[in-house]
Amino acid sequence: MSVWRNQMRTVVLAAGAAAFISMAVSPASAADRKYPALGAAATPEQIQAWDIDVRPDGLGAPAGSGTAPKGEAVYIEKCAMCHGDFGEARGRYPVLVGGHGTLKDQRPEKTIGSYWPYASTIFDYIKRAMPFGDAQSLTNDEVYAITAFLLNMNDVIDSDFVLDASNIGKIEMPNAANFIDDPRPDAQAVKVADLCMKDCKPEIKVLGRAVIIDVTPDKGGAAAKAAAKEAAAEPAAAETKAEAAPAAQVAAAPAGDADAGKKVFNKCKACHVLDSAKNKIGPSLQGVFGRTVGTADGFKYSKAFMAAKDKGMKWTDENVAALVASPKDFVKEHIGDDKGRTRMSFAGLRKQKEIDDLLAYMKQAGGQ
Repeated sequence: MSVWRNQMRTVVLAAGAAAFISMAVSPASAADRKYPALGAAATPEQIQAWDIDVRPDGLGAPAGSGTAPKGEAVYIEKCAMCHGDFGEARGRYPVLVGGHGTLKDQRPEKTIGSYWPYASTIFDYIKRAMPFGDAQSLTNDEVYAITAFLLNMNDVIDSDFVLDASNIGKIEMPNAANFIDDPRPDAQAVKVADLCMKDCKPEIKVLGRAVIIDVTPDKGGAAAKAAAKEAAAEPAAAETKAEAAPAAQVAAAPAGDADAGKKVFNKCKACHVLDSAKNKIGPSLQGVFGRTVGTADGFKYSKAFMAAKDKGMKWTDENVAALVASPKDFVKEHIGDDKGRTRMSFAGLRKQKEIDDLLAYMKQAGGQ
């Protein structure tokens, strides 16, 4: 929308129609307008209420300011019910924090920190569309504060950084350099009269296929696709059957791939570190294996974990695996809190392989 700021600043929406009328910012008389019978002159107040976009360079950012600590309080009240206390998301809502280093994965986690190119986009979107169901109810200070909180959670700014109109367009986002202008000829602006509509290719050849979701169209339609899938399944089934017997005799492979576990740890790094004793939102995990639960120096634990400390519970492989699989179930079943109360809002890892990989990486990177 920002690209239209200068061209469309004086747009008037016709009442009950999709017609637009260009006019000066100051109200004009009906006689001065090109189509006086349509719509009405927009007042400065109406234009200001519509013209709320913030450009990547910060142009259009309103007066106001905010910091991460102030934003955390607003975020918990207005945003956490959908996006989680730490931006890890709940249900099917978008993840806002983490995802660093996953953009080349088959299922990249595109968050504010791992993907978004401009800090101003965060402000613009929150101001325009959030909270869900109550859009544009936040003050400018609240929007600045929430934006600062999310940038801080993604390690883009410090917690004491004061975000305002003077600096929001100057913040360097981690993935900004990977956004480039589309160089393809068919992506450039051209006049319709200049478009080539002759000597078109007689045949379309598929050069790449969707990897995760099979949506690439095949020649022959659905029937051909089903036949090809059935034909491919027969040798695969025979191969699986032939390998079943020897596979049963093979000893179990060492659990956990540390390299894969590093990617899994991206889900944890917004709150925890492995390579130092510094606590973040959660306690440091340096040397966690074999350590008594609830003893990270300087971290304030919940009552449940303090109770585990009093019992002398240790962070064994089994206990760490149970915690990352389901924090609430761990608190219920291993510590004994019947309500599973914990400030750790992470939902847990569903796949055993991810758990094994994560533990392997944690041990390698400083967990013990």
